[in-house]
Amino acid sequence: MKKYLYPGLLVVFGLLAVAIFVFKKPVAHMPTLKERHGDLAAGGEWLNTKAAIDGLLAKLRTNPDDHKSRLLLAQAYMQEARVTGDHPYYDGAAMELLEEVLQAEPENFEALCCKASLCLTQHHFAQGLGLAQQAQKLNPNSGFVYGLLTDANVEMGHYDEAIKMADKMNELRPDLAAYARVSYLREIYGDVPGAIQAMDMAAKAGYIGLEQTEWTRVALGHLYEISGDTAQARGHYLMALAARPAYSYALAGLGRMAAARRDYGAAIKYYQQARATVKDYAFADELTDLYRLNGQPDQANKMAEESISMLASAAKEADDNEQMGHYADRELAYAYLKTNELDKALAHAKIEYARRPDNIDVNETMAWVLYKRGQYAEAQKYMQVARRTGSKNPVLLGRAGLILTKLGRTAEGQALLESSLKTAPYLNPDVEAEGKKLLAAR
Repeated sequence: MKKYLYPGLLVVFGLLAVAIFVFKKPVAHMPTLKERHGDLAAGGEWLNTKAAIDGLLAKLRTNPDDHKSRLLLAQAYMQEARVTGDHPYYDGAAMELLEEVLQAEPENFEALCCKASLCLTQHHFAQGLGLAQQAQKLNPNSGFVYGLLTDANVEMGHYDEAIKMADKMNELRPDLAAYARVSYLREIYGDVPGAIQAMDMAAKAGYIGLEQTEWTRVALGHLYEISGDTAQARGHYLMALAARPAYSYALAGLGRMAAARRDYGAAIKYYQQARATVKDYAFADELTDLYRLNGQPDQANKMAEESISMLASAAKEADDNEQMGHYADRELAYAYLKTNELDKALAHAKIEYARRPDNIDVNETMAWVLYKRGQYAEAQKYMQVARRTGSKNPVLLGRAGLILTKLGRTAEGQALLESSLKTAPYLNPDVEAEGKKLLAAR
């Protein structure tokens, strides 16, 4: 009997093993949380973040079909990207999770909103607008979705529509995010005092110390900068640092305050501190100018090349992957101007312009690149579009003034240059240097 029993058992076990292999649902790849280091790892926030994400990962290991936990994990990774600046990793991880949710639940409103938000973060603005519109149809009474529609329409240059969406957001849910969008639109239309008022409301509506609140406080500080009030700006950066120690964007703000005093050594140190914590191209870009102003050309050139390398890597990823990768052509256009590669600067400016020809910032970029190439009449065509909302941004006014002066419209151009240099000359050393040279030649 036994000689027949053992072979029979082996056959049964073999069939069971095959069945398990064939029918077992594969465990989906689960992106993990990276360790924070330095100042970002200090305090209870990091401990709470780790505990929350570990809990979500545990739930998903137990139940891979728990799409609510998958969505919460995606949202947690999106916030971690904001905090650390590691957008390539965390935005990719979040998108992977969201795609799994949407594959199972194509009309999941929260997942569509999160995907739209990610697309906007990655500068896939047209795609983000389409997703936000899709989400709006599912839930037309969500304040959050109108925030996404505001942002997307701003980036596409649809400013009248953006105002309607911001008004709807504030009607449904007036809060930090809603007030901040009102502020941004007022700034675009040249109402800087109104923008300050709305951003102040936004900062007061948030919880002190949270990243979103201190980001808003830094934005308020920057509005004071472009109004020419550096004392108020510095005060808000210090408040943000007190509430959130070593906050990179507040450190960068103090760096600009040091640059305004011509203390370039101190400004460099602030930006180095900011870069040590958060990966943000803008810090490298501004360090390029600071090293040049501080008489360190080799360091400036090194930083400029590093900026281009960071941006080019992101742009290549975006070209290779329709879903993800940061479109960075506008930033690359400015970066190539700093290395005097004017053909490359124009090529990237044109790529961005083809994506969103109505956006005022994109038109400003085209105008400035053409100005640097000596094509002043062509530059003015784009600058007229860039100024159509009445923005009072001092860098924009300075660039407009330089173009007009080169075209022989001297009085008009010099008036804009004087306004720009009186308000915040340190915001763009290139504009400051050329503007002072032109005004001195009167």
